[in-house]
Amino acid sequence: MPKTAINPPGFPKPLAPYSSGTKADGIVYVSGTLAIDPDGSIHAPDDASAQTRHILETIKKVVEAGGGTLDDVTFNHIFLTDWAHYAAMNAVYAEYFPGEKPARFCIQCGLVKPGLVVEIASVAHVGR
Repeated sequence: MPKTAINPPGFPKPLAPYSSGTKADGIVYVSGTLAIDPDGSIHAPDDASAQTRHILETIKKVVEAGGGTLDDVTFNHIFLTDWAHYAAMNAVYAEYFPGEKPARFCIQCGLVKPGLVVEIASVAHVGR
């Protein structure tokens, strides 16, 4: 099964050896996405709402580059540094998934840099 890396133009350089997304067999897998601006700086440090919006806009671009839309997202993996950010993340998340909601999980954990409070990875089925 062939796969294609998805790295939309203007994205920040990955923090490790990975692609922003990969498409294989009609499925787009979006890497764990953080609120990192194109210059590599943290977008809105410690602001769960602003980071969630930035992350979901980034995921949207990766899914679109793979031929889909956010309506094609079937699963989200959500990571928060503190449960205190849960309500803020959910409020923004609901704006991006207003209809049928994708399956998801949400856990509390540490993230790669201080100031980052949300990370989301996604799976989208965009057809063949």
